[in-house]
Amino acid sequence: MIYLDNAATSWPKPKGVLEAMERYLREYGANPGRGGHRLSVAAGRVVTETRELLAQLINAEDPAHIIFTANATLALNQAIKGSLSPGDHVITSSMEHNSVVRPLKALEEWGVETTKLPCRRDGSFPIEGLEEKIRGNTRLIVLSHASNVTGTVMPVAEVGRIARRHKLLFLVDAAQSLGVLPVDVQGMGIDLLAFPGHKGLFGPPGTGGLYIRPGVKLRPLFEGGTGSQSDSLQQPETFPDRYESGTLNAVGIAGLGAGVKFLLAEGIQRIREHEQKLLERLLQGLNTIPGIQVYGVKDSARQAPVVSFTVRNYDPGEVAVILDQVFEIACRSGLHCAPDAHRTLGTLAQGGTVRLSPGYFNTVEDIDLAVAAIGEIAAKA
Repeated sequence: MIYLDNAATSWPKPKGVLEAMERYLREYGANPGRGGHRLSVAAGRVVTETRELLAQLINAEDPAHIIFTANATLALNQAIKGSLSPGDHVITSSMEHNSVVRPLKALEEWGVETTKLPCRRDGSFPIEGLEEKIRGNTRLIVLSHASNVTGTVMPVAEVGRIARRHKLLFLVDAAQSLGVLPVDVQGMGIDLLAFPGHKGLFGPPGTGGLYIRPGVKLRPLFEGGTGSQSDSLQQPETFPDRYESGTLNAVGIAGLGAGVKFLLAEGIQRIREHEQKLLERLLQGLNTIPGIQVYGVKDSARQAPVVSFTVRNYDPGEVAVILDQVFEIACRSGLHCAPDAHRTLGTLAQGGTVRLSPGYFNTVEDIDLAVAAIGEIAAKA
């Protein structure tokens, strides 16, 4: 199997991720922060170390302000629903994932207003139109760092400067960027950063997190036991306990920590260069095939390693099935949980696109075989 679905989840995982998770379960699989015995303390150290590694990766001021969640969707819900109140206004883009779109839609019934700034046909963000959308009741700007449909990289640092100038909160969806592109929350003016653990960070499914800038206070999405201040009926104010009720997925966090260690050891720049090389080869190869339409900016310097395309006279789902069953190539087809993005691209009515997303463990040979397979499919159209 040639695996080209890394935008959904990265695979395979580094060997150290599997080893860290097995070690946790075999040697100290206790509940972190829920006891003073040596196993619980050892489990707590794993969780703390992973926070510290993530803080190093994103240049966070305080590791305690990185909150662990089950995935990026939960992190986005915490950030959105925890920061907005009835009467508030939020600005987002027309390229967002449903993990942003649906929480905002739900809050409309609560009296929250949303403005979706239309992106260009290639998925790029028209930053020149942002400031005119800001109102007196604007509270939050929400933007993906890179599109999960086209890979288009958004001008996060520029938006961050605008948000700071207008004293607005800035939430970034880093589902397709963390571990793939450099992220500096302080340098980019990011107040809230939601991320999955199982994509560019090489961690296991069921892991993710939310960075909350010191000084930003959100309403907790849920309350419960934290292992601290147990005599109080109120949720603790201290970080990270305020946002982490119940037992953490500590074995997953152990794997996530190992994934971040691998990432830091390899280096973001090295990973980016390799994936960019694969991306360039994929774009060039698809460009030579008659009947193929590629969407997005089609520029490896301006996109994450995600490519969406269609084949003339084929349904996207049909192409994906052929790639899987005939050529043993794993990809994804459809709307990719981002119907607004497909409205922007003009691909909604046709059922979306076929998406290929190479990762760090793919090779040039993988890309060449994929291009050849797509060429065979297109030739039969």
